[in-house]
Amino acid sequence: MNLKTTFAQLQGKRVLVIGDVIVDAYIWGDVNRISPEAPVPVFDIETEKTGCGGAANVAQNVTSLGGNATLVGVIGKDSTGEKLVQMLTEMRLNTIGICVDSERPTSIKTRVIARAATANFTGREQDAGHHLLRIDRESKQEISTVIRRHLLDIIVSELPDSDAIIFADYDKGVINAHLISEVMKHAQSYDIPVIVDPKQNNFWYYKNVTAITPNYKEACAAVREDITDISQLHTVGEKILNRLSLKTLLITRDADGMSLFHRKMDGSLHVEHLPPSGDIVTDVTGAGDTVVAVFTLALAAKADFYSAAVLSSLAGGIVVGKLGCAIVTPKELLNAIETGTPISSGL
Repeated sequence: MNLKTTFAQLQGKRVLVIGDVIVDAYIWGDVNRISPEAPVPVFDIETEKTGCGGAANVAQNVTSLGGNATLVGVIGKDSTGEKLVQMLTEMRLNTIGICVDSERPTSIKTRVIARAATANFTGREQDAGHHLLRIDRESKQEISTVIRRHLLDIIVSELPDSDAIIFADYDKGVINAHLISEVMKHAQSYDIPVIVDPKQNNFWYYKNVTAITPNYKEACAAVREDITDISQLHTVGEKILNRLSLKTLLITRDADGMSLFHRKMDGSLHVEHLPPSGDIVTDVTGAGDTVVAVFTLALAAKADFYSAAVLSSLAGGIVVGKLGCAIVTPKELLNAIETGTPISSGL
């Protein structure tokens, strides 16, 4: 399929995003001195910014490219949750699936970043934009049965109008084996792609989904093997493909690009390696969110797996050049399509 044609067909596709919603906070400042109280740097705050992370970032990536995202997740009864709903509303995201749980906080990850090159307390110089610290405030406890059933009711009501489903799983307790099983049971009637960005806890519960998009570290952890060469990559990929009965598997490999696994008609394994498409890597935070969003949108638009992977690779190459959880704009993606498509080496 022509990538421009696929790009045009992303518009209006309806994606149900199920998962752990997170608020991403950034604090920028300078470190110019050491505390007299202890051998630690003193951080002077200059600016602060709050954005969408986790499943919320996946949803905003779907929306930014012309899709319609319905986000299903859980927030706490707190000011952070209120801020997240406000941000989602401003982006015209459907928040009907956001459930408030007074027993848990809204997940927030705060990253402290030094703006300029400064000497740290060890005497070494820090690069501009140096990530000093991340502070997490969250609960990883499984949601209650009552909350899970409420989420499932919303999902079932939204399924008839959905073109695809994304499980955006960050091991924060919203997704569990029961929810996965129930969603898959109801989704079977609609014959739509179900794509998963997995983490460790639920990895092996996603049997018979259309595809999963782990990074290579997650893939290694799942099968408890290291990937040190292409041969081992193929072995790991084939084990995951077989055990989960996937139609396809997309493993993201940071600076080494991506690898797409699927079966040929004769049952033999086919692997296509896509080289990295970004020249500048500023921050890989949230790149996986963009990849799964674009891959899913393309499949919802009836693209083949390879075309969907190429399009998601181009999008991922764009966001790693931005700081924090970022989105890809239609103009950026179209420009990437026109100026450079990665060449696959089919193996």
